[in-house]
Amino acid sequence: MAATGKARTEGPDHRPAPLDPLAPLRAPGDPPWDVYLTGTVFLDIVFTGLDSAPVRGTESWARGMGSSPGGVANMATALARLGLRTSLAAAFGDDHYGEYCWDTLEQGEGIDLSLSRTVPGWHSPVTVSMAYEGERTMVSHGHEPPPEEPPAHPSATTTLKRRPPGADLPPCPPRARAAVASLTPGHGAPWIAQAARKGARVFGDVGWDDSGRWDLARLTDLRYCEAFLPNAAEAMRYTRTDCPRAAAHALTEQVPVVVVTLGAEGAYAVDRRTGETASVPAIEVEAMDPTGAGDVFVAGFVMGSLAGWPLADRLAFAGLTAALSVQEFGGSLSAPGWTEIGAWWDRVQSAEGQDPSALRRYEFLAGLVSGELGRPWPLRRAVPTIGFRRSP
Repeated sequence: MAATGKARTEGPDHRPAPLDPLAPLRAPGDPPWDVYLTGTVFLDIVFTGLDSAPVRGTESWARGMGSSPGGVANMATALARLGLRTSLAAAFGDDHYGEYCWDTLEQGEGIDLSLSRTVPGWHSPVTVSMAYEGERTMVSHGHEPPPEEPPAHPSATTTLKRRPPGADLPPCPPRARAAVASLTPGHGAPWIAQAARKGARVFGDVGWDDSGRWDLARLTDLRYCEAFLPNAAEAMRYTRTDCPRAAAHALTEQVPVVVVTLGAEGAYAVDRRTGETASVPAIEVEAMDPTGAGDVFVAGFVMGSLAGWPLADRLAFAGLTAALSVQEFGGSLSAPGWTEIGAWWDRVQSAEGQDPSALRRYEFLAGLVSGELGRPWPLRRAVPTIGFRRSP
């Protein structure tokens, strides 16, 4: 059954609670989480407004700057802002950066961190991103967190914050409607199989294969995935084809649903189970920073899939959320919520010369975002510092 309605409650401050796109589908006994994911959280520091790439031996001044949790936090934030109950398992640095990222995700975005931990003496991984000419250059630094070990003696004290090593933990992964996994060639992740056995619908993406082998057999966890979402270059290399659409069809021999992103040309999807195909053009926007756009696209597709939308609607929604994200700088900073989506829908309907057929492509939004209209757009979320001091 597709979720076509929406549900809201009023919060303690008399403001509407965030839209719950899965409200019509919720029932007693459902998993506690809509989506589970795990990975590395970075502190992202993003510079924008650069006229060109930095030049060796010179100092460049940026006209804009933002800071936010990055890495897997980009995906977690994008999911949470779309109203999905999101649980994240990650290690956080035992420093101000780690504290900032934890509080931003837990308090600011409402993401469950009960499976996460703060590691004593381990500093947060950091990425500095410089956005210019619609692209970005990144410099990162970090170390693998040490493995979690139980205390030497049951009565031993520990300085680990929020969750002591060896404490009784919730099942990992927890029961969830879906899981998002980044597949690594040649390295399986046991939690992916566990999530699938618990009934989670697994959505997998993949990064560049530095080995150059591009061997599907090395993506051992692909067999647990319901959907696979590579970009065009990745899809063609894995299938030894020279056409992204042909690559998508070839990949359905491995996984039921394949979505291939085509950059400025949009995206193409195939569902082997139903025989559906869908092609949606990209939305033309003035791009400021593409950081995290791929994560936002996946989050949009996951949300539409859990809501039971048709393949073409899922693809269009994913492309829309990604397009809205590149108009802002930063990864998790730029992930749109229903306010931005509603304001965009309101704006394009009133734009002169709008193509009626293009508007019809997004009519499925009308029943979801009516309560979001009238808010300013875009909604600026970024702040330039790690955190302002608050007056008592």
